[in-house]
Amino acid sequence: MPMGKLRRGDQTRDCSLKFPLDILWLPKSAIMKPVGPDISYSEYILVVGISRPKLAALFLSVMIISLFFTFHVLYDRAVFSMQVTPTTDGGYSMGNRRNVFDDAGIVINHPIVVPNRVHFPKTGRRLPQALIIGVRKCGTRALLEMLYLHPRVQKAAGEVHFFDRDENYLKGLEWYRKKMPHSFRGQITIEKSPSYFVTPEVPERVRAMNASVKLLLIVREPVTRAISDYTQLRSHSATATLPQQSTTSGGVAPSTQVSRNFEELALYPNGSVNESYRPLVISMYHLHLHRWLEVFPREQMLIVNGDQLIDDPLSQLTRIETFLGIQHRIKSQNFYFNATKGFFCLRNETGDKCLRETKGRKHPHVDPAVISKLRRFFADHNQKFYELIGEDLGWPEE
Repeated sequence: MPMGKLRRGDQTRDCSLKFPLDILWLPKSAIMKPVGPDISYSEYILVVGISRPKLAALFLSVMIISLFFTFHVLYDRAVFSMQVTPTTDGGYSMGNRRNVFDDAGIVINHPIVVPNRVHFPKTGRRLPQALIIGVRKCGTRALLEMLYLHPRVQKAAGEVHFFDRDENYLKGLEWYRKKMPHSFRGQITIEKSPSYFVTPEVPERVRAMNASVKLLLIVREPVTRAISDYTQLRSHSATATLPQQSTTSGGVAPSTQVSRNFEELALYPNGSVNESYRPLVISMYHLHLHRWLEVFPREQMLIVNGDQLIDDPLSQLTRIETFLGIQHRIKSQNFYFNATKGFFCLRNETGDKCLRETKGRKHPHVDPAVISKLRRFFADHNQKFYELIGEDLGWPEE
């Protein structure tokens, strides 16, 4: 009787088991072309196939998913091995970006410590822990790009103008947070909008967001800053005003200011200083700083010397690293002087970067007598500023 068949009376029933797998033993020569004279045709290869399409699709899906999870686990372990290091207390600490360990191999500045289990760090958009609040035309963009050289710093793209523009502020902190870059925990997010410094309502709004925020105020010699401001305004063929002012500045219509030189705008025809001319008003730093110091303690603000940032950027950045509580990772090799542009450009492991062509515009010639007159005018304003910050910046008075 054939295998798989049982006879019962006149009935024959097929009892063979039907498997979805096709198993074949094929000679190797049937699959692979023989090579060489001494080929054994007695070698066989086991070939297993799946005869049911749905089962084959399921099997393939399982294989793909298994490969995906295997790759994911291997990737996480590889990335983690570059970011985790033992701490002195027996746990683990996470680095948040490249080069975040000190020389002893231990993360400082509030590391993430996980004593028993280690988790792969996740990124998120976080409200800024530091702000560059101004001053306009003192090097705020250069300062932000230089700070971004540090592995613990993430920067917001562009100027968000959240605290100084009502239409943005009314959108709420969640809108502001979404404007921030992704960062790891332990990294510092920094945003800069120079008009924050001169807008009266900004200090209270900033404190409402984060009372412990670190504030960076970069300043330059007031007359030089005013001329630079005028140069940019003229290049844009427009003028701007302080938030509390109208569309005119210094009693002169914007359309008229475009065609007038700096001397005509900074001085009245009788030779007295036009104290309402916007570029000069912004350079009276103590008037605006008073509002900030009424809201924030002095130790939460660092005054950055914009003139020194141009000539010796590393000295200023070292001070800022200390102020922010981060390791000193920015080095002299991160800068090189561009003789064509006349200022320092940036360099890191990914390449070189210079500020765009609109930065570092050549100033128009200004009568030296006018410059001396304005510096004498600012001497008293500068002294009041020195008293507020507890430091004499040594700006010329002639």
